Amino acid sequence: MNYLVVMEAAWLVRDVEDIDDAIGVAVSEAGKRLNDQDMDYVEVEVGATGCPACGEPFDSAFIAADTALVGLVLEMKVFNAESTEHAQRIAKSEVGGALRDVPLKVIETVEFEDEESEEASN
Repeated sequence: MNYLVVMEAAWLVRDVEDIDDAIGVAVSEAGKRLNDQDMDYVEVEVGATGCPACGEPFDSAFIAADTALVGLVLEMKVFNAESTEHAQRIAKSEVGGALRDVPLKVIETVEFEDEESEEASN
């Protein structure tokens, strides 16, 4: 089976004064570390957090004392996994190896059809 595994990562950015700068640095640093490991197939985006008052989503970033905590969303397709749990372990192992010391949590796993096998069956 093929799965899309979505993970959340907590990224720390030091010496930053602006939320947009913190988000840019976090996405850039995560992307660079993944690309250095030839993992350009992992999608990196800023996460969203629901406002406790109104429920509207906003960027997952918080700054205190010129240090930001940015919530990133990482998406990775895992092919030919034995189960949902197997796909999650594969994704966490691969991404965790490239992003050492970055907390990761699987937030969603979705099974999908491989386009090539779908085309072959038509």
